[in-house]
Amino acid sequence: MARLIGYVLLSADTATLDIEDSLNKAATWLSGIMVGQVTRSLVRSSKAAFVSLCHTESDFENAPRKVAVVDAGPVFSEEKNLAANVAQHLTNSNRALSAELSSLRGDFAGALFDLSNTTLHLFRDHVGSRPMYYYRGDGFVAFSSHPAALLYFPGCSRRCNRRHGALVACSHYRTFDNEPGESPFKDIAQVPIASVVTLSIDKTSVQRYWDLVNKDWLLGSEQDLSEQYQQHILTAVRRRLSAPGKRGFTLSGGMDSSSVLASAVKILGGRQEAYSCVYSDKTYDESADIASILEDAVEEWHRIPVDSPDVFDVVRKMVALHGESVATATWLSHHELIRKSSVLQVEVLFGGLGGDELNAGEYEHFFPFFADLRASNETELLENEITAWAQHHDHPVYKKNRSVAFDTLARVTDSEIRGRCIPDLERQNRYLFAYGGAGFDLGSYLPLMAHPFDSYLNNRAYQDLFFETTPCCLRAQDRHGAAYGITHVNPFLDVDVVEYMFRIPAQLKIRSGVTKYLLRQAMKGVLTESTRTRVAKTGWNAPAHLWFSSAGLNQVKELVNSSDFRLAALYDHPALQSIIREHEEIVSSNIPRANHMMFLWQLVNLEAWFREFNVEW
Repeated sequence: MARLIGYVLLSADTATLDIEDSLNKAATWLSGIMVGQVTRSLVRSSKAAFVSLCHTESDFENAPRKVAVVDAGPVFSEEKNLAANVAQHLTNSNRALSAELSSLRGDFAGALFDLSNTTLHLFRDHVGSRPMYYYRGDGFVAFSSHPAALLYFPGCSRRCNRRHGALVACSHYRTFDNEPGESPFKDIAQVPIASVVTLSIDKTSVQRYWDLVNKDWLLGSEQDLSEQYQQHILTAVRRRLSAPGKRGFTLSGGMDSSSVLASAVKILGGRQEAYSCVYSDKTYDESADIASILEDAVEEWHRIPVDSPDVFDVVRKMVALHGESVATATWLSHHELIRKSSVLQVEVLFGGLGGDELNAGEYEHFFPFFADLRASNETELLENEITAWAQHHDHPVYKKNRSVAFDTLARVTDSEIRGRCIPDLERQNRYLFAYGGAGFDLGSYLPLMAHPFDSYLNNRAYQDLFFETTPCCLRAQDRHGAAYGITHVNPFLDVDVVEYMFRIPAQLKIRSGVTKYLLRQAMKGVLTESTRTRVAKTGWNAPAHLWFSSAGLNQVKELVNSSDFRLAALYDHPALQSIIREHEEIVSSNIPRANHMMFLWQLVNLEAWFREFNVEW
């Protein structure tokens, strides 16, 4: 696994001594938080070659016109040096860069320097599996796979991006990635998903080279479409099985990771090793559901218990690896899974990320589905689906009934503009009363809600993929994988699978109150029947409410009451104390009410980030 760190000079007048020293310090820091190669790349003068450890250094007079360095995933071919292979592909091509990137299939991020016009192009893959950040300094541009590495370069401040800081402090994690060109640091930008950022001495431009567009629904019988979907999934898994190294499969009780594992078993003709987080709290533990697939698909099942972690210590370690706050508590469990999997020498880890977004697997996908039925005047079917939804998914805290369905529809969909979803401000602003920060008006913030499709459900899935749920998950996978030498692969995020599923109508994704309908049909004969037909969904979550109780909650109290609480200016202190007291009351008395574990998780992470990187508000 490689990570990139480098710079280019865009002005011949720029002094290089401080920048090269910064590069060396940044590369040393990056090497210290990851397993694998750090590729250092630079241009020594505006007339010089783009020099990287992936290429032979050329004499300046004989420098190539274009030189690329790429951090590439294991999808493009079976050749060993995949990054160099892709870099050569880009530098030798006469096609436009956007067209070339669009045609690639895999996980990649990189930089292409065009010597003829002193222009740097930075790019990322179609779904953002590989990260890329950059900082424009005085006459130079520094870039890296990790945002915090750029703090070493001259002029780059440790100031917080106040929009990001305010959202982490007192909003919902789905808002964190709504501005895809930003990073948590004020001076550091991010290359957006499926985009090329072009930088010259006096200009920065961003071009999207690929996107999902509104197309007609695919024609064919239900059986034909399910068979086609199965082949797309098998192809996506097969592509990734060529990755070198010991492989493992994350496994939960749901459809997504199980479908990936079962597809690999079908292709390879043998059972595989699987890795699962388990909990003593049966509300979150999925061991019983997982047991049904073990005989058919699992050679050895590695159960990784995550019950009483030292949350503050693990968060500190994670934030040091991430260079920013970690979005949700589930990633603490993932960190422990990755850490222990690396001890077992796993090098490539398969997962089901993307399955929920493509197959309408989130609970909140029911509402845009209902909106699609309403927009098509399917009144009887809408009533039947709401009834089935309530029967299958009612919850003592999060009630499911007709009144809730229509109230939520009115809150999260626009009945006047077909397909348009709107922000859930009730969820977004739940903790607005606790915000006390100056410099960003959190109460007036409205996230972008893209709506390129006529379908509400497609627009909701598009929002999830590019602006909400998927980006923070890919980021966590990337940081944890880099830290422990494990490459994550997500077959559901294969571009061909994504494009296929955005042409499948809503009624083939949810049926009779059951999610992932077409995936269930596609997995006939591949996946164990008890797993394929299971309706109940635990969901990938962690018992963080218990982590923030007793001793864990006492640590939170000590933190917010300490004289060196870095976030004191961001919060209304009486409101903060009230939230902590209420959380303690709910957890200790087992009251059937929503607790505040996510708020506390975000607080602890933001504070750890401010401390670890000496961040200034």
